[in-house]
Amino acid sequence: MRRALGSVRARATLGATVVVAVALVAAGTAVLLSLWSNLSGQAGTQAERTARAVAADLAAGTAYDKLSLDADDRPVQVVDAAGRLVAASEDLERISGTGVSAVRPQLPASDGAAEDDDDGSLSPGEIDEDVSFTDGSATVEGDEADYRFAAVRVEVDDKGTLTVHAGAPLSAEQSAVSTALTVMLIGFPLLLGVVAGVTWLVTRRALRPVEGIRAEMAAITASQDLARRVPVPDTHDEVARLARTTNETLAALEASVERQRRFVADASHELRSPIASLRTQLEVGSAHPELLDVKGAVEDTVRLQHLAADLLLLARLDAGERPADARFDLAELVREQAEGRAGLTVEAGAVEVAGSRTQLGRLVANLLDNAQRHARSAVTVSVRREGARAVVEVGDDGDGVPVADRERVFERFVRLDAARSRDDGGAGLGLAIARDVAVRHGGTLTVGEATAGGALFELRLPIT
Repeated sequence: MRRALGSVRARATLGATVVVAVALVAAGTAVLLSLWSNLSGQAGTQAERTARAVAADLAAGTAYDKLSLDADDRPVQVVDAAGRLVAASEDLERISGTGVSAVRPQLPASDGAAEDDDDGSLSPGEIDEDVSFTDGSATVEGDEADYRFAAVRVEVDDKGTLTVHAGAPLSAEQSAVSTALTVMLIGFPLLLGVVAGVTWLVTRRALRPVEGIRAEMAAITASQDLARRVPVPDTHDEVARLARTTNETLAALEASVERQRRFVADASHELRSPIASLRTQLEVGSAHPELLDVKGAVEDTVRLQHLAADLLLLARLDAGERPADARFDLAELVREQAEGRAGLTVEAGAVEVAGSRTQLGRLVANLLDNAQRHARSAVTVSVRREGARAVVEVGDDGDGVPVADRERVFERFVRLDAARSRDDGGAGLGLAIARDVAVRHGGTLTVGEATAGGALFELRLPIT
């Protein structure tokens, strides 16, 4: 149950239903209030019309007992300035809401002398333009109902200021509002059910590709087959972009895993040779000390040490080790790495860069080792600044790198020809390490053709 309620589809359905429910309640309340206001306004108009008709009769001098007060069973009261009931509907049995609860006149049905309480606001025979409304109830001929009452003042000679209270029934208005409320109470739940059902079906269809992606990812995880891909829906929405991004991630992960597998296999192969050679020499030396090749054992040990250092550095780079943020002179670093090497010509101008001095020193050393290994007689090194970049170029006069192999040469454990053999050229990790270090420092490392015909390696680093 909790899992079902926690699903995106359930939350979307619940959210849509709640929003529609709130909107319907607000709209329904507004409709009922507006309907009641309009209908009660109509009742007030009817009550005012009746009150003004009675006031007109009074203004014309009609006696109390001659007034027509029983039309349409609408309760009417006539009250003098002293608050006494002087005329009322004959069938009126009870009334509330007018301020006068009496239902029988307190004076004879014929005209009688009234106290002159004229406040001077109205002239004799004048009917007040203002009208006041109140809500109340009345019982007429045994039928009790709610009414909207209108009160109109009129000035009458010898009678003073009289107030006519006339009521119009609210039964029709109440019936209309009750009917509308009943329709809403029946219709709103049905509408909410439709909204919930439609939202459930629409979200189910919309999220079906997501479920397909999830199921395929679960299958990939279970099978560990990174060659599989999730289905991409034939749409142009967020789900399709999610599927494409997932497939791109799987492709990158597959390439990374494959690269790691090759790396482990190549590293195992590279380690096997010096270890086997060193073991053989030690076993021979153990059995026949006079035959022990100490120099060869030392060379194999050094080579094994260098290979282990290269593998550890690559492992740290692959793990995302961030270079230090130290600032130093790149030209000075190049001169340090070139010191003591034969056949090198260095032209270096001061260029300050930021990064790991150790890693960049290893990069320059690897480029110099590679150039010396393949040069016939000379290696040239230059350091300069080009705009916002520091440029280091290492060229040799050897055979160069074929165009087709100028990217492949930066792959790990790659030796392009017999000249780059295990004995002469190491394990094939130097240029791979150099490229990785350059990339980690936000730079680039490429190879082209030198002026002397050999290889020209160009390192570009940002100057920050």
